[in-house]
Amino acid sequence: MPKTYDRDYFDKWYRDPQHAVSSPAELKRKVAMVVAQAEYYLGRPIRNVLDVGCGEATWRKPLRALRPDVAYRGLDASEYVVARYGRSRNIGLARFGQLEHLRFDTRFDLIVCTDVLHYLKPTEIRAGLQGIGEMLEGVAFLEVFTSRDDVAGDHHGFVSRAPAWYLREFGRVGLLPCGSHCYLGPRLERHIAALERAQLAG
Repeated sequence: MPKTYDRDYFDKWYRDPQHAVSSPAELKRKVAMVVAQAEYYLGRPIRNVLDVGCGEATWRKPLRALRPDVAYRGLDASEYVVARYGRSRNIGLARFGQLEHLRFDTRFDLIVCTDVLHYLKPTEIRAGLQGIGEMLEGVAFLEVFTSRDDVAGDHHGFVSRAPAWYLREFGRVGLLPCGSHCYLGPRLERHIAALERAQLAG
């Protein structure tokens, strides 16, 4: 049965203490780390963020706490999310693969995509990555779990792939790994030293 990303789904995986795999404190630390990475390589504060597969936009509040003026745009495939939070949290309805053709009037200092890619088919991943590579001004945070990870949380539809598979696909669109799920966009390649790149074989 296909998953339905409705209110019950988000209640279970984000709010129920028996199932939720991260806490607000953990999210706050993660957001701070990612913002610091992006600003380090950009050499300035981030101005805008695209959050792909954003769910109920859990990143929006901690981002705004750090950078109150940041322009946040979310995208999600859940009709429930867009109906309930689309206007108040600036979330549009879109699947990851639609990034192949979907464009905005600016590139993004930070593109976030957490806990999404390991549920998608290769064709959709490749299509969406093309858009990320083209729209990224700074750093992408692509939180993906692989065959080498002990994955907690929602296993329904999880596709276990080797780390090298993702690194190959990311590299095809010019994304350069710099550690902790962060990837530099093609426009920042000249700013990274050889040993800043995260290297993983297999």
